[in-house]
Amino acid sequence: MNLARHLNKDNLHHAYLIEGDREKVVPEILEFCESLDIKTSGNPDFCHISIDNFKIDEAFDLRSMSTNKAFSSFKKVFVISVNSFSLDAQNVLLKMFEEPIENTHFFLVVPDINTLLKTLVSRFYLIKAAPTLEEVGAPTENVGEKFINMPLQRRIDFIKELLPKKEEESEEEISIESNRSKALKLLNTLESVLHSKMSRMPLDTRIFEHIFKVREFLRMPGSSAKTLMESVALIIPEKL
Repeated sequence: MNLARHLNKDNLHHAYLIEGDREKVVPEILEFCESLDIKTSGNPDFCHISIDNFKIDEAFDLRSMSTNKAFSSFKKVFVISVNSFSLDAQNVLLKMFEEPIENTHFFLVVPDINTLLKTLVSRFYLIKAAPTLEEVGAPTENVGEKFINMPLQRRIDFIKELLPKKEEESEEEISIESNRSKALKLLNTLESVLHSKMSRMPLDTRIFEHIFKVREFLRMPGSSAKTLMESVALIIPEKL
């Protein structure tokens, strides 16, 4: 995503929020830090946290680490790549990012900023990459359009292929991109396609109400992404 063009070496913002694929974004952040002579290994003032669901305990730990005195007189840097945040954790971070900490910088990498509170997003310098449709798990140019045009059983099969992981897996077994984040990307794509169709034909507004509710449930820890997305497959009429 050519992250360096968004970053000013001479005037670093205290907190960056980057939407994108962590496998692509994090190496760019590490390279940028190295260009500033910030060691990304063996450096007590550099911390990289990679986790699926960021909960309130992790938020308190981050707040504590960020306020600790630096071991050197140089910068402290935190790189945090997360798939989803609990609401309690976000509220802790809201207070934490109200006031910048001198010589302390944060790079928060998420797959979808729509999973975050708007008030939390406003605390960051936002770098938003336009997601490719391949990132929702299917190599096609228009996943949303094709999904809507599928018969119901094919939609259900598509969701099973997209979200194959068992809900009870441990964090160590969860893939780089969680079921929740993949489901949210597909949901956003579907909503965009449906809105464009609405300009040409009448659509039941209950479809959009249901999508809104599903998005809220997807943000809740323990929710079943597969079950929620199957409900979306059911509510969208066939042959739109």
